[in-house]
Amino acid sequence: MPDPMHFDGMADLYDRARPPYPDALWSRLGALGVLGSGTRVLELGAGSGLATAPMVAAGAAVTAVEPGPALADLLRRRVPEATVVEGTAESVPLDDAAFDLAVVATAVHWLDLDVVLPRLHRALVPGGHLAVWRHVFGDPTAPLTPFRERVAQIVRERGDVPPRPGPAELDTTGWVGRLTAGGWFAVRHVDELRWSVDLGADQVRDLFTTFSEWSDVEAEAAGRAVRDLGGRVTEHYLTPLLVLRRAGTPTR
Repeated sequence: MPDPMHFDGMADLYDRARPPYPDALWSRLGALGVLGSGTRVLELGAGSGLATAPMVAAGAAVTAVEPGPALADLLRRRVPEATVVEGTAESVPLDDAAFDLAVVATAVHWLDLDVVLPRLHRALVPGGHLAVWRHVFGDPTAPLTPFRERVAQIVRERGDVPPRPGPAELDTTGWVGRLTAGGWFAVRHVDELRWSVDLGADQVRDLFTTFSEWSDVEAEAAGRAVRDLGGRVTEHYLTPLLVLRRAGTPTR
């Protein structure tokens, strides 16, 4: 599995190519009462600010932790209202009871949760929350499109690839179990948000280039598939959302 810092070498591409999170995500967090004006947010693995900017727009005071210096610099320029801390979730100093909400957006699989979960428990106020979500690029419940058939063929041609550590991308139950291990957090809300986006060939090539498991050659093949199919495709994506409440007394 590539080092997560490899994203730092493509900071501008990552910022340009990754699609925004769906509006329904922000509506859901607001409806649950965990994000709004004055919410003190700790965001881990903030990247270029794809989640930071909407949270600031919602009135939150965001402290964004990002290990990559290029991404952290881009984030400071893109969202100057946020406090950007360059470092890892496992090591940056965190004050006790300093935050109402911790957010991990499309980064949970990079974290050492045995270290991070107790740190978040200490950093959150009693009754605070942890929100975790990620993109699934290719909703398995959507009708199979010709483009997705081509993507599947590219993946098959790789042969056997070691699985990513931790629960699988679509294993929401597995992620719930992992995030509640040790009793630091308890589940409050689980959701799956479905949405679609239209993409051109260059957009697909750039997006797939940012995927840690895709090579440049494979990303170029995905872009070529879009051109073969008329120049634009509709992609159906899935965003699993897990909202957990800070436990009063952990089991360890």
